[in-house]
Amino acid sequence: MLKERKALYPGSFDPPTLGHLDLIERAAKIFDQVVVAVARNDAKVSLFSIEERVEMLIEGTGHLENVSITSFEGLTVDFARDIGAMALIRGLRVLSDFEFELSMAINNQKLNPEVDTVCLMPSEPYLFLSSRQVKEIAALGGKVGHYVTPQVEARLRAKKLGK
Repeated sequence: MLKERKALYPGSFDPPTLGHLDLIERAAKIFDQVVVAVARNDAKVSLFSIEERVEMLIEGTGHLENVSITSFEGLTVDFARDIGAMALIRGLRVLSDFEFELSMAINNQKLNPEVDTVCLMPSEPYLFLSSRQVKEIAALGGKVGHYVTPQVEARLRAKKLGK
């Protein structure tokens, strides 16, 4: 019997973008199970709570039967080991992402050689999309409907950014 191919897609997802959802959908086609996990990082100031980010991800991925959403704290590779993941999913948009992700992949491999890093390139519409940019656009009163789901857009408006 083959071992289930489970992947972990960790991130801050503050907020989740259509680029994140694109990677989740594509990873769900490659792996038997994908666990999307919101990382708890007290050093970062987040717009949305962990619970809000989990809710938004659940709303955006509800149609994917092999995707589950959770949160975690601590080392990503330790959480990957705890859930039985064989791979970490990471997105690569630009060259600086590659340099950062390569460094992380090497460190993660030293910490847990059982977990590989799998990098996915974004689909073209999401090549330069980031949560930080979405928050900045929303804060300046710009429309973000091309970057996030309607549910996330409503939550951004509810935060009354920039007002």
